[in-house]
Amino acid sequence: MRVFRGFHHPGIAPACALTIGNFDGVHRGHQAMLALLHNEAQHRKLPSCVMTFEPHPRDHFARLAGKPELAPARIATLRDKLSELERCGVDQAVVLRFDTRFASLSPQAFIDDVLVRGLGARYVLVGDDFRFGARRAGDYAMLDAAGQAAGFDVARMMSYEVHGLRVSSSAVREALAAGDMANVATLLGRPYSISGHVVHGRKLGRELGFRTLNLRFGHPKPAAAGIFVVRVWGLAPGPLDGVASLGVRPTVDDSGRVLLEVHCLDWPLGLDAGYGACVRVELLHKLRDEQRFESMAALREGIALDEAQARGWLKVHP
Repeated sequence: MRVFRGFHHPGIAPACALTIGNFDGVHRGHQAMLALLHNEAQHRKLPSCVMTFEPHPRDHFARLAGKPELAPARIATLRDKLSELERCGVDQAVVLRFDTRFASLSPQAFIDDVLVRGLGARYVLVGDDFRFGARRAGDYAMLDAAGQAAGFDVARMMSYEVHGLRVSSSAVREALAAGDMANVATLLGRPYSISGHVVHGRKLGRELGFRTLNLRFGHPKPAAAGIFVVRVWGLAPGPLDGVASLGVRPTVDDSGRVLLEVHCLDWPLGLDAGYGACVRVELLHKLRDEQRFESMAALREGIALDEAQARGWLKVHP
C-alpha cells in the first residue's frame, strides 16, 4: 500500500475508487466497507484508495474550543490504522491534515478540489452518516448529485451489525473503556493490539526486578488504559506472554506522556535485546485500572501481584 500525506504528489494514482473516513480501529464495519471498495475497484480496474485524516476532526474542533475533553479517545495510532488498511487490501491511503483551512472548505469546494481534481475519484463509497464540508453542510444527496454532474459514481453502505448491535468506533471505545476485551475483539474481528518500536526508558523496571519493553502511544488520550494480560509478537519466532501497563505511570511520572510498558513473563533474550525492534502487543484481558502507589516497595508488590494474576489467567486461557 502506498501512503501519501496530502494529494499533491506525482506518484498518486490519477484515478481511483475512493472511500472517506477516520477509520479509527478499522473495526468490522470498516472491514466490510473496505471489502466492498476492493470489489468495486477491481471491477472498474482502478486502485482502491482511502482518504483519512490526522488529527481526527473532533480533535481539531475540541482544541479550537479550548475543551480537550470533547476530543474522542483514540483507539489506534496512525501506524496501526495504516497497517490494518493495508491488511484489508487497500492500494493507496491519503492522509490529509485536518486544520482550519480544510475545515472551512465548502461542500462544493471539497468535491471539486479534493475528490475530482485532487484524487480523480471515479467511484466514491461512504457510510450512512457521512457529512462533509464546512459545518457538515454536505450530505449524501448532494454528493450523489455532484457525482452525476462530474462523472463519478456514488454509493452508500448502511450500518454493519453484530448480534443486532451497530459496530462503530464509538462502540469500540466504550468496550475499551469498560475493559471488556472480549467484546472489543468481537467488534474488531481480532484482538486489540498496539504496535511500535521499542524505545529506551528510565530502566526503572530493572531496579524493580521486572524488566519492560517500552512503546510510545502517540496520542494523549488512549481509548484503553490500565494493566493487561498481553501477547507480544516480533521478538521471537512465536508469541511471548506478558503483563503490561498502558497509561501515564502515576507513581513514577508526572509528564502525562502515554506509554505501553510490557513485561514478558519468560524473557528469552539478552539484557539489552529488543531496543529498536518493531513489535505488536495484543491486549487480551484487563486486570485492573492504573493506580498510584505510595512507595516503590508498594509498586514492586503491585507488579508482582499483576504478574501472578496474568500467569493465572493465561493458565485458564491458554
